[in-house]
Amino acid sequence: MRDVSIGQYYPAKSAVHRLDARTKIILVIAYIVMLFFVPTLNKYDGNVFSYMAVLAACYVPVLVFLILATSLSKVPLIKVLKSLKTIMTLVIITMVITLLFYAGDAEHMYFSYGIIKISLEGIVTAVAMALRLFFLVIGPSIMTLTTTPVELTDGIESLLKPLSYIKIPVHEFAMIMSIALRLIPTLSEETDKIISAQKARCADFDSGNIFKKAKAMVPILVPLLISSFRRADELANAMDSRCYRGAKGRTKMKISKMKFGDFLAFFVMAVILFCVLALVYDFFGVTTFLLSAVGL
Repeated sequence: MRDVSIGQYYPAKSAVHRLDARTKIILVIAYIVMLFFVPTLNKYDGNVFSYMAVLAACYVPVLVFLILATSLSKVPLIKVLKSLKTIMTLVIITMVITLLFYAGDAEHMYFSYGIIKISLEGIVTAVAMALRLFFLVIGPSIMTLTTTPVELTDGIESLLKPLSYIKIPVHEFAMIMSIALRLIPTLSEETDKIISAQKARCADFDSGNIFKKAKAMVPILVPLLISSFRRADELANAMDSRCYRGAKGRTKMKISKMKFGDFLAFFVMAVILFCVLALVYDFFGVTTFLLSAVGL
């Protein structure tokens, strides 16, 4: 649970920390959209070598963006990469299924037995899916590590403010997000404490089959649920005692404003996004030139 990066702010004085929360939210959305623009093998009619060349070229600007963001954020690389541990099980399962059951070209088939087929196409597709999942986690992790939950929810509320004109409770939605983001690291810490306490009482969470392991989770889940309800009740009482009544009449202590750094970040993202789109849709013959340069 210590590897959950959502809601865990890393304090530092960096260019990324100084960016407006709205800027970081928009950049992350653009970054995620960019990742889904990266093509799949089907786009190249099974030509695996052409796909490998384009895939590598598409992920170069993505890597440049991540390296730039990580270095400017002054967040330790190990802390950013720790967020990947939370999805390792999903990545491994996805890769194994793709590797064993992706029907590739017979020319590039390495092993075939019944429905199990291991081919070059399957290996490349499995690696591509794993990279996409890794990149999908790292980008938002940098945002949450460099933005406090309060700044994040204020940014969400500001971006969604136009919806308030059609009677959508934007402030209440932002408040729910704020509470949820604050609660994630708290629950993570609480879970670690409960696990340590149960292990001190000789509880075994590692041995046995899947049913025994599931049964062993009961002494963790019950105290965690009780603690969560208690915290929710305390928070409700605290908000009620401070006369919280939603968005009506509320003002902000700090008004966020976009600065030169924010517009520079937008420009960098626009350039990187254009590079990826140019490779995907062959703008100005970029992809054709790339494939001919590598002999494809």
